[in-house]
Amino acid sequence: MEDKLQILELLAGDARLTPERIAVMLDRPEAEVRDAVAELEANHTILGYRTMVNWEKVGKERILALIEVRVTPQREVGFQAIAERIGRYPEVKSLYLMSGAFDLAVFIEGKTIQEVAFFVATKLAPLDGVTHTTTHFVLQTFKEGGVILTDGRDDHRLVMSP
Repeated sequence: MEDKLQILELLAGDARLTPERIAVMLDRPEAEVRDAVAELEANHTILGYRTMVNWEKVGKERILALIEVRVTPQREVGFQAIAERIGRYPEVKSLYLMSGAFDLAVFIEGKTIQEVAFFVATKLAPLDGVTHTTTHFVLQTFKEGGVILTDGRDDHRLVMSP
């Protein structure tokens, strides 16, 4: 299992790594790595491979929003049923059960602020069990998925000296 965890960590850092390259990195036979990756895909441990894109570089207009949602948990299923229902909307990019002042953190993407507002007003807020929503709009993204989004400029921080 340790080898599989190492494979997963490598692929999570760079999904373009080939089984051949991973085998070299881990000093394991390539066939063993291929079999492990195939098994991890088959049992849905690896759910997909993604390309991270800095959409600002290509001028794609998009609005990202975090919506705090308070819900009334349902008997026997708790938050599961409402979370599954919310997660089916294509606008929803991520969904988390949270501790603290709200229950669910819903991250959505839309083309305009009005589109996000329409989603909240017509799809999310009216759901049975939803008692409160608060929407926060992302103004600028500095880091996403562990990757710092930069424009290639040098670091302009001041040097600290004694």
